[in-house]
Amino acid sequence: MDLLTRSHRKSFFALSCFVLSLVVVESYDKEMTVHIDAGKKECYFHPVKMGETIDIEYQVIDGGHGDLDISFSLADPIGLIIVSDFKKPENIHRHDVQKEGDYRFCFDNSFSSFNRKTVFFELIVEKEGEQNLGDDQWNDVFEGLTPEEFYEMKVQDIMDYIGRIRMQMTKARQIQDMLRSHEARDRNLAETNFIKVNTWSMFQICAMIAVGLLQVFLVRSIFDTNTRMSKFWQRMHL
Repeated sequence: MDLLTRSHRKSFFALSCFVLSLVVVESYDKEMTVHIDAGKKECYFHPVKMGETIDIEYQVIDGGHGDLDISFSLADPIGLIIVSDFKKPENIHRHDVQKEGDYRFCFDNSFSSFNRKTVFFELIVEKEGEQNLGDDQWNDVFEGLTPEEFYEMKVQDIMDYIGRIRMQMTKARQIQDMLRSHEARDRNLAETNFIKVNTWSMFQICAMIAVGLLQVFLVRSIFDTNTRMSKFWQRMHL
């Protein structure tokens, strides 16, 4: 009875430690929405260690007059350009870090003379092999368990299953972020088109009213000989 209780306690302890580790996995995840003024270039820096992986995704969600594009570049600590995009609306880049230091990523709107761009981006920095959840960290947890207890718990199967769930949840969150940025871009584009349509419609209405009033005034001047316009027409006729 004591052996069974001790085995269950160890199993529960190992499983609890594993589930808790899903919360404390060391990684960096940052989302930001920034404004890049016309003719400007904005750069950001983040320290990255060797062996880590950089994932960066960006999308232009507002561009003023429908110009949803931005130039992007990613540079290593010595200034070498790793990735470069020119006038793209969105993109995703992944880079395995070989040099430790501060990596620079820039959004360049210098090609635009008037339009300010609104850019959403997400930066994820993961350690090498983090997707495998670092199986070596569980060696200390499994110490003291007999082979029968270890295989009876099937901890490895649980680790693999939860690891797949974690990866799928991470992908689902990234897809949700992408859909949210798409929705923001489409909403801004719809609002811009709404303003353009209303402005042009009001201009056309005012032009039609002005032309109608001018026509009425000209027709009246033809039949009313006492008006200045009628006298003007008479002089023109002469």
